Amino acid sequence: MNGPLEFPGLGGTRRHFFSRCGMGLGGVALASLLDPRVFAEGRAAHPGRASANAHPSHSQPRARNVIYLFMAGGPSQLEMFDYKPRLNALHGQAIPDSFLAGKRFAFMDTSFKNRSTLLGSRRAFRQAGRSGAWVSDMMPHTAGVVDEITLVRSCATDLFNHAPAKLFMNTGSGQFGRPSMGAWVNYALGSEADDLPGFVVLQSGPRGPRGGAVNWSSGFLPTRYQGVPFRGSGDPILNLETPKNIRPERQRDTLDAVRDLNLKHWVDTGDPEILTRIASYELAARMQVAAPELVDLRRESDATLKLYGCERDKPSFARNCLLARRLVERGSRFVQLYHTDWDSHGAPGQNLEEDLSKVAREVDQACAGLVLDLKSRGLLDDTLVIWGGEFGRTPMGEVREKTGRNHHIDAFTMWFAGGGVKAGAVVGATDELGFNAVADRAHVHDLHATLLHLLGLNHQRLTFRFQGRDFRLTDVQGEVLNFMLA
Repeated sequence: MNGPLEFPGLGGTRRHFFSRCGMGLGGVALASLLDPRVFAEGRAAHPGRASANAHPSHSQPRARNVIYLFMAGGPSQLEMFDYKPRLNALHGQAIPDSFLAGKRFAFMDTSFKNRSTLLGSRRAFRQAGRSGAWVSDMMPHTAGVVDEITLVRSCATDLFNHAPAKLFMNTGSGQFGRPSMGAWVNYALGSEADDLPGFVVLQSGPRGPRGGAVNWSSGFLPTRYQGVPFRGSGDPILNLETPKNIRPERQRDTLDAVRDLNLKHWVDTGDPEILTRIASYELAARMQVAAPELVDLRRESDATLKLYGCERDKPSFARNCLLARRLVERGSRFVQLYHTDWDSHGAPGQNLEEDLSKVAREVDQACAGLVLDLKSRGLLDDTLVIWGGEFGRTPMGEVREKTGRNHHIDAFTMWFAGGGVKAGAVVGATDELGFNAVADRAHVHDLHATLLHLLGLNHQRLTFRFQGRDFRLTDVQGEVLNFMLA
């Protein structure tokens, strides 16, 4: 995307095109707010889309929206979803050397020099639903919706420290500067909302996720596709409201003047970031009405609030889940919720007993409520819900003040609901200690390829040329995980 933007099929550069059509700045104002690719040959409006901001997919999509429930810190699958009686039986024994050969962990001394022993889970597991999925007493509400979800117990990733692992899960790379999956989806499909961002980020917990905004960055894509963080209470975005002494007509005149000046500069330079600036001003003006209405939960029934376990005006993960449903109802394409802190090393505030139980209680009812609410409203079929963190936890314990587990990249659990995945399915398997995936391994690149496939996008065709090469979310890897699909 370096140099002048060409218009295939129309001939010539932007300046030649506008000149030939006799279009002045005022005439191209609205057109300029669209993705520049709409001028390309064959770029037509998608049938059935309510918004001019939406774009066609490569194939018929199973899902139209995504809600990604990101459990930042690495939730322990062995305490929640991956029941291992053999691990419990071998509790306290040394893990065989064959399991550790060639492996790397975040804290090498803990795992090797001190030779951590196997740690059985103290949680009570029961089978739930028609699928008979094993779920612990830590997640009772999730156990109640197992017939709506696909549990994938064989997930795997490449990076074992928090910040790079979060970056890898979100962008497909551990390097800074790559677009997040939400940005890729927003770039490829646009938004069905005219007055809300296509990619929204909601945060809860004691702090933000490690790495911060790079996890929802647009990378080298135009910045208009990056995630827009909303605040949990009050004005969703600071400084959005028009000052009381500014009349609407004056604001509109100001926006028009800024737009025209930016358009003139865009025609001269071809810098796509100028289009982002124009679109941001226009979207902000439309959001002055839409955003306050979004976060106003007074019209939500008491029964709905009870379903999620939230209060109307109290910030929480549960309230963010309800906002996520409201966002996809209004056409936002990708909504990502981050909740901390799932780090469970056994240090103060990070043990597997009280601390993990606390954070699980903060999300369990709300996640289940979101699935049930989407289903009751007819939204689950075309909304893909994803639950998971950046990695899992080892079968060995850590030598800390209390009970904990180390970071583990070779086997962890995520779950998915709606949007074309199998309902009531348990796929993938790990060995008897929960150390390695032994069936239907689901690597991060495969999960990304599958996500795009469900949205009607071919992960090998969704590319962006930057610095002389084509990039994609799945890098040069990734296979669609057909065993997950309905």
